[in-house]
Amino acid sequence: MRIVNAKVFIDGAFVDGGVEFDDKIIAAGADVSGVGDIDADGRYVIPGLIDIHTHAAMGEDASDGSTEGVEVMSRYYAAGGVTSWCPTTMTLKEPVLSRAMRAIRDFKRPNDGAKVAGINLEGPFLCYSRRGAQAAENLHAPDADMFMKLNEASGGMVRLVTVAPEEKGSLDFIKAVCHFAAVSIGHTDADYDTAMAAYGAGACHTTHLYNAMPPLHHRAPGVIAAASDAGATVELIPDGLHVHPSVVRLTYRLFGDKTVMISDSLRCAGMPDGDYTLGGQPITMKDGKATLSGTDTLAGSSIHLMEGLRRAVSFGVPLEAAVTSATLSPARVIHKDNEIGKIASGMCADLVVLDENLHVCDVYIDGKLLNRETTAAK
Repeated sequence: MRIVNAKVFIDGAFVDGGVEFDDKIIAAGADVSGVGDIDADGRYVIPGLIDIHTHAAMGEDASDGSTEGVEVMSRYYAAGGVTSWCPTTMTLKEPVLSRAMRAIRDFKRPNDGAKVAGINLEGPFLCYSRRGAQAAENLHAPDADMFMKLNEASGGMVRLVTVAPEEKGSLDFIKAVCHFAAVSIGHTDADYDTAMAAYGAGACHTTHLYNAMPPLHHRAPGVIAAASDAGATVELIPDGLHVHPSVVRLTYRLFGDKTVMISDSLRCAGMPDGDYTLGGQPITMKDGKATLSGTDTLAGSSIHLMEGLRRAVSFGVPLEAAVTSATLSPARVIHKDNEIGKIASGMCADLVVLDENLHVCDVYIDGKLLNRETTAAK
């Protein structure tokens, strides 16, 4: 297959040319020209997006323990241009999490569904005061043995785990677990020194920067400045609700390609306004904003990651930076950047064709074109 006459995203920039591929990319760039199977007519070709922090969509949730639900979500993600994702679980009791691990492990990707690139354990090793929409009764002290059992139940698929580093035993937890998954600091009240100790112990990532952590203060810099000093990667929800557009722009300037765009989406993603649940707690979505029912507490987002990319660009983030943060940067966090996240020879042929307004025209996963009707107007 050859796509020609395109603007192809290669090494952080758009290059006039094309892409040749089967299930893997054979060649890309200016040398792929002339006659092709597809004339892109100047459209963008980017790597498939990678959402490493997404809980749910289309009324289904990764924590439900339903392989069928994972399949529904995989189709939703793929139709909008996410070709790989990490089902992300909530703060729940160990038996519930174990059931979810097994269901995700047993998922078989349908031809029109996105790949599961790993599992993200956002809970339960979090701090009470910054738990946000996580259920307080299910919080658990950092426990490496529990992590190992959950990872075993998943078939070794856990790629990310969040911990509050001020909790007792957290540093030992980080040292034990960082060899198996990227350890992320989040849902935390940690100060700068505590966060730096956690990064020094092996943590390397930061869960939804700014949300569920102390704000940046010039005399109390906290996790935000520690992440910058430690060179950690940071997640950002670019829906315009969790983080002000000005701070979205600032984050890309401060963290560059360490910025990882996420959706943090919930059951209500792709659904109408109404009442839903999250980790056993009621949530309400109104005008696309999801909160714990009866409160102003934000409870994740209702957006698809591709919508997040469009919003980030509308806020003033350069398109090249936005694409990198939704492709190569997340692939690096989960150590999959030798397979996915960029257009280069030998990489998986996971490609998205976008029009000038960044809407999805075509999606290819392992070189196979998804149904055009499925992806239309996404």
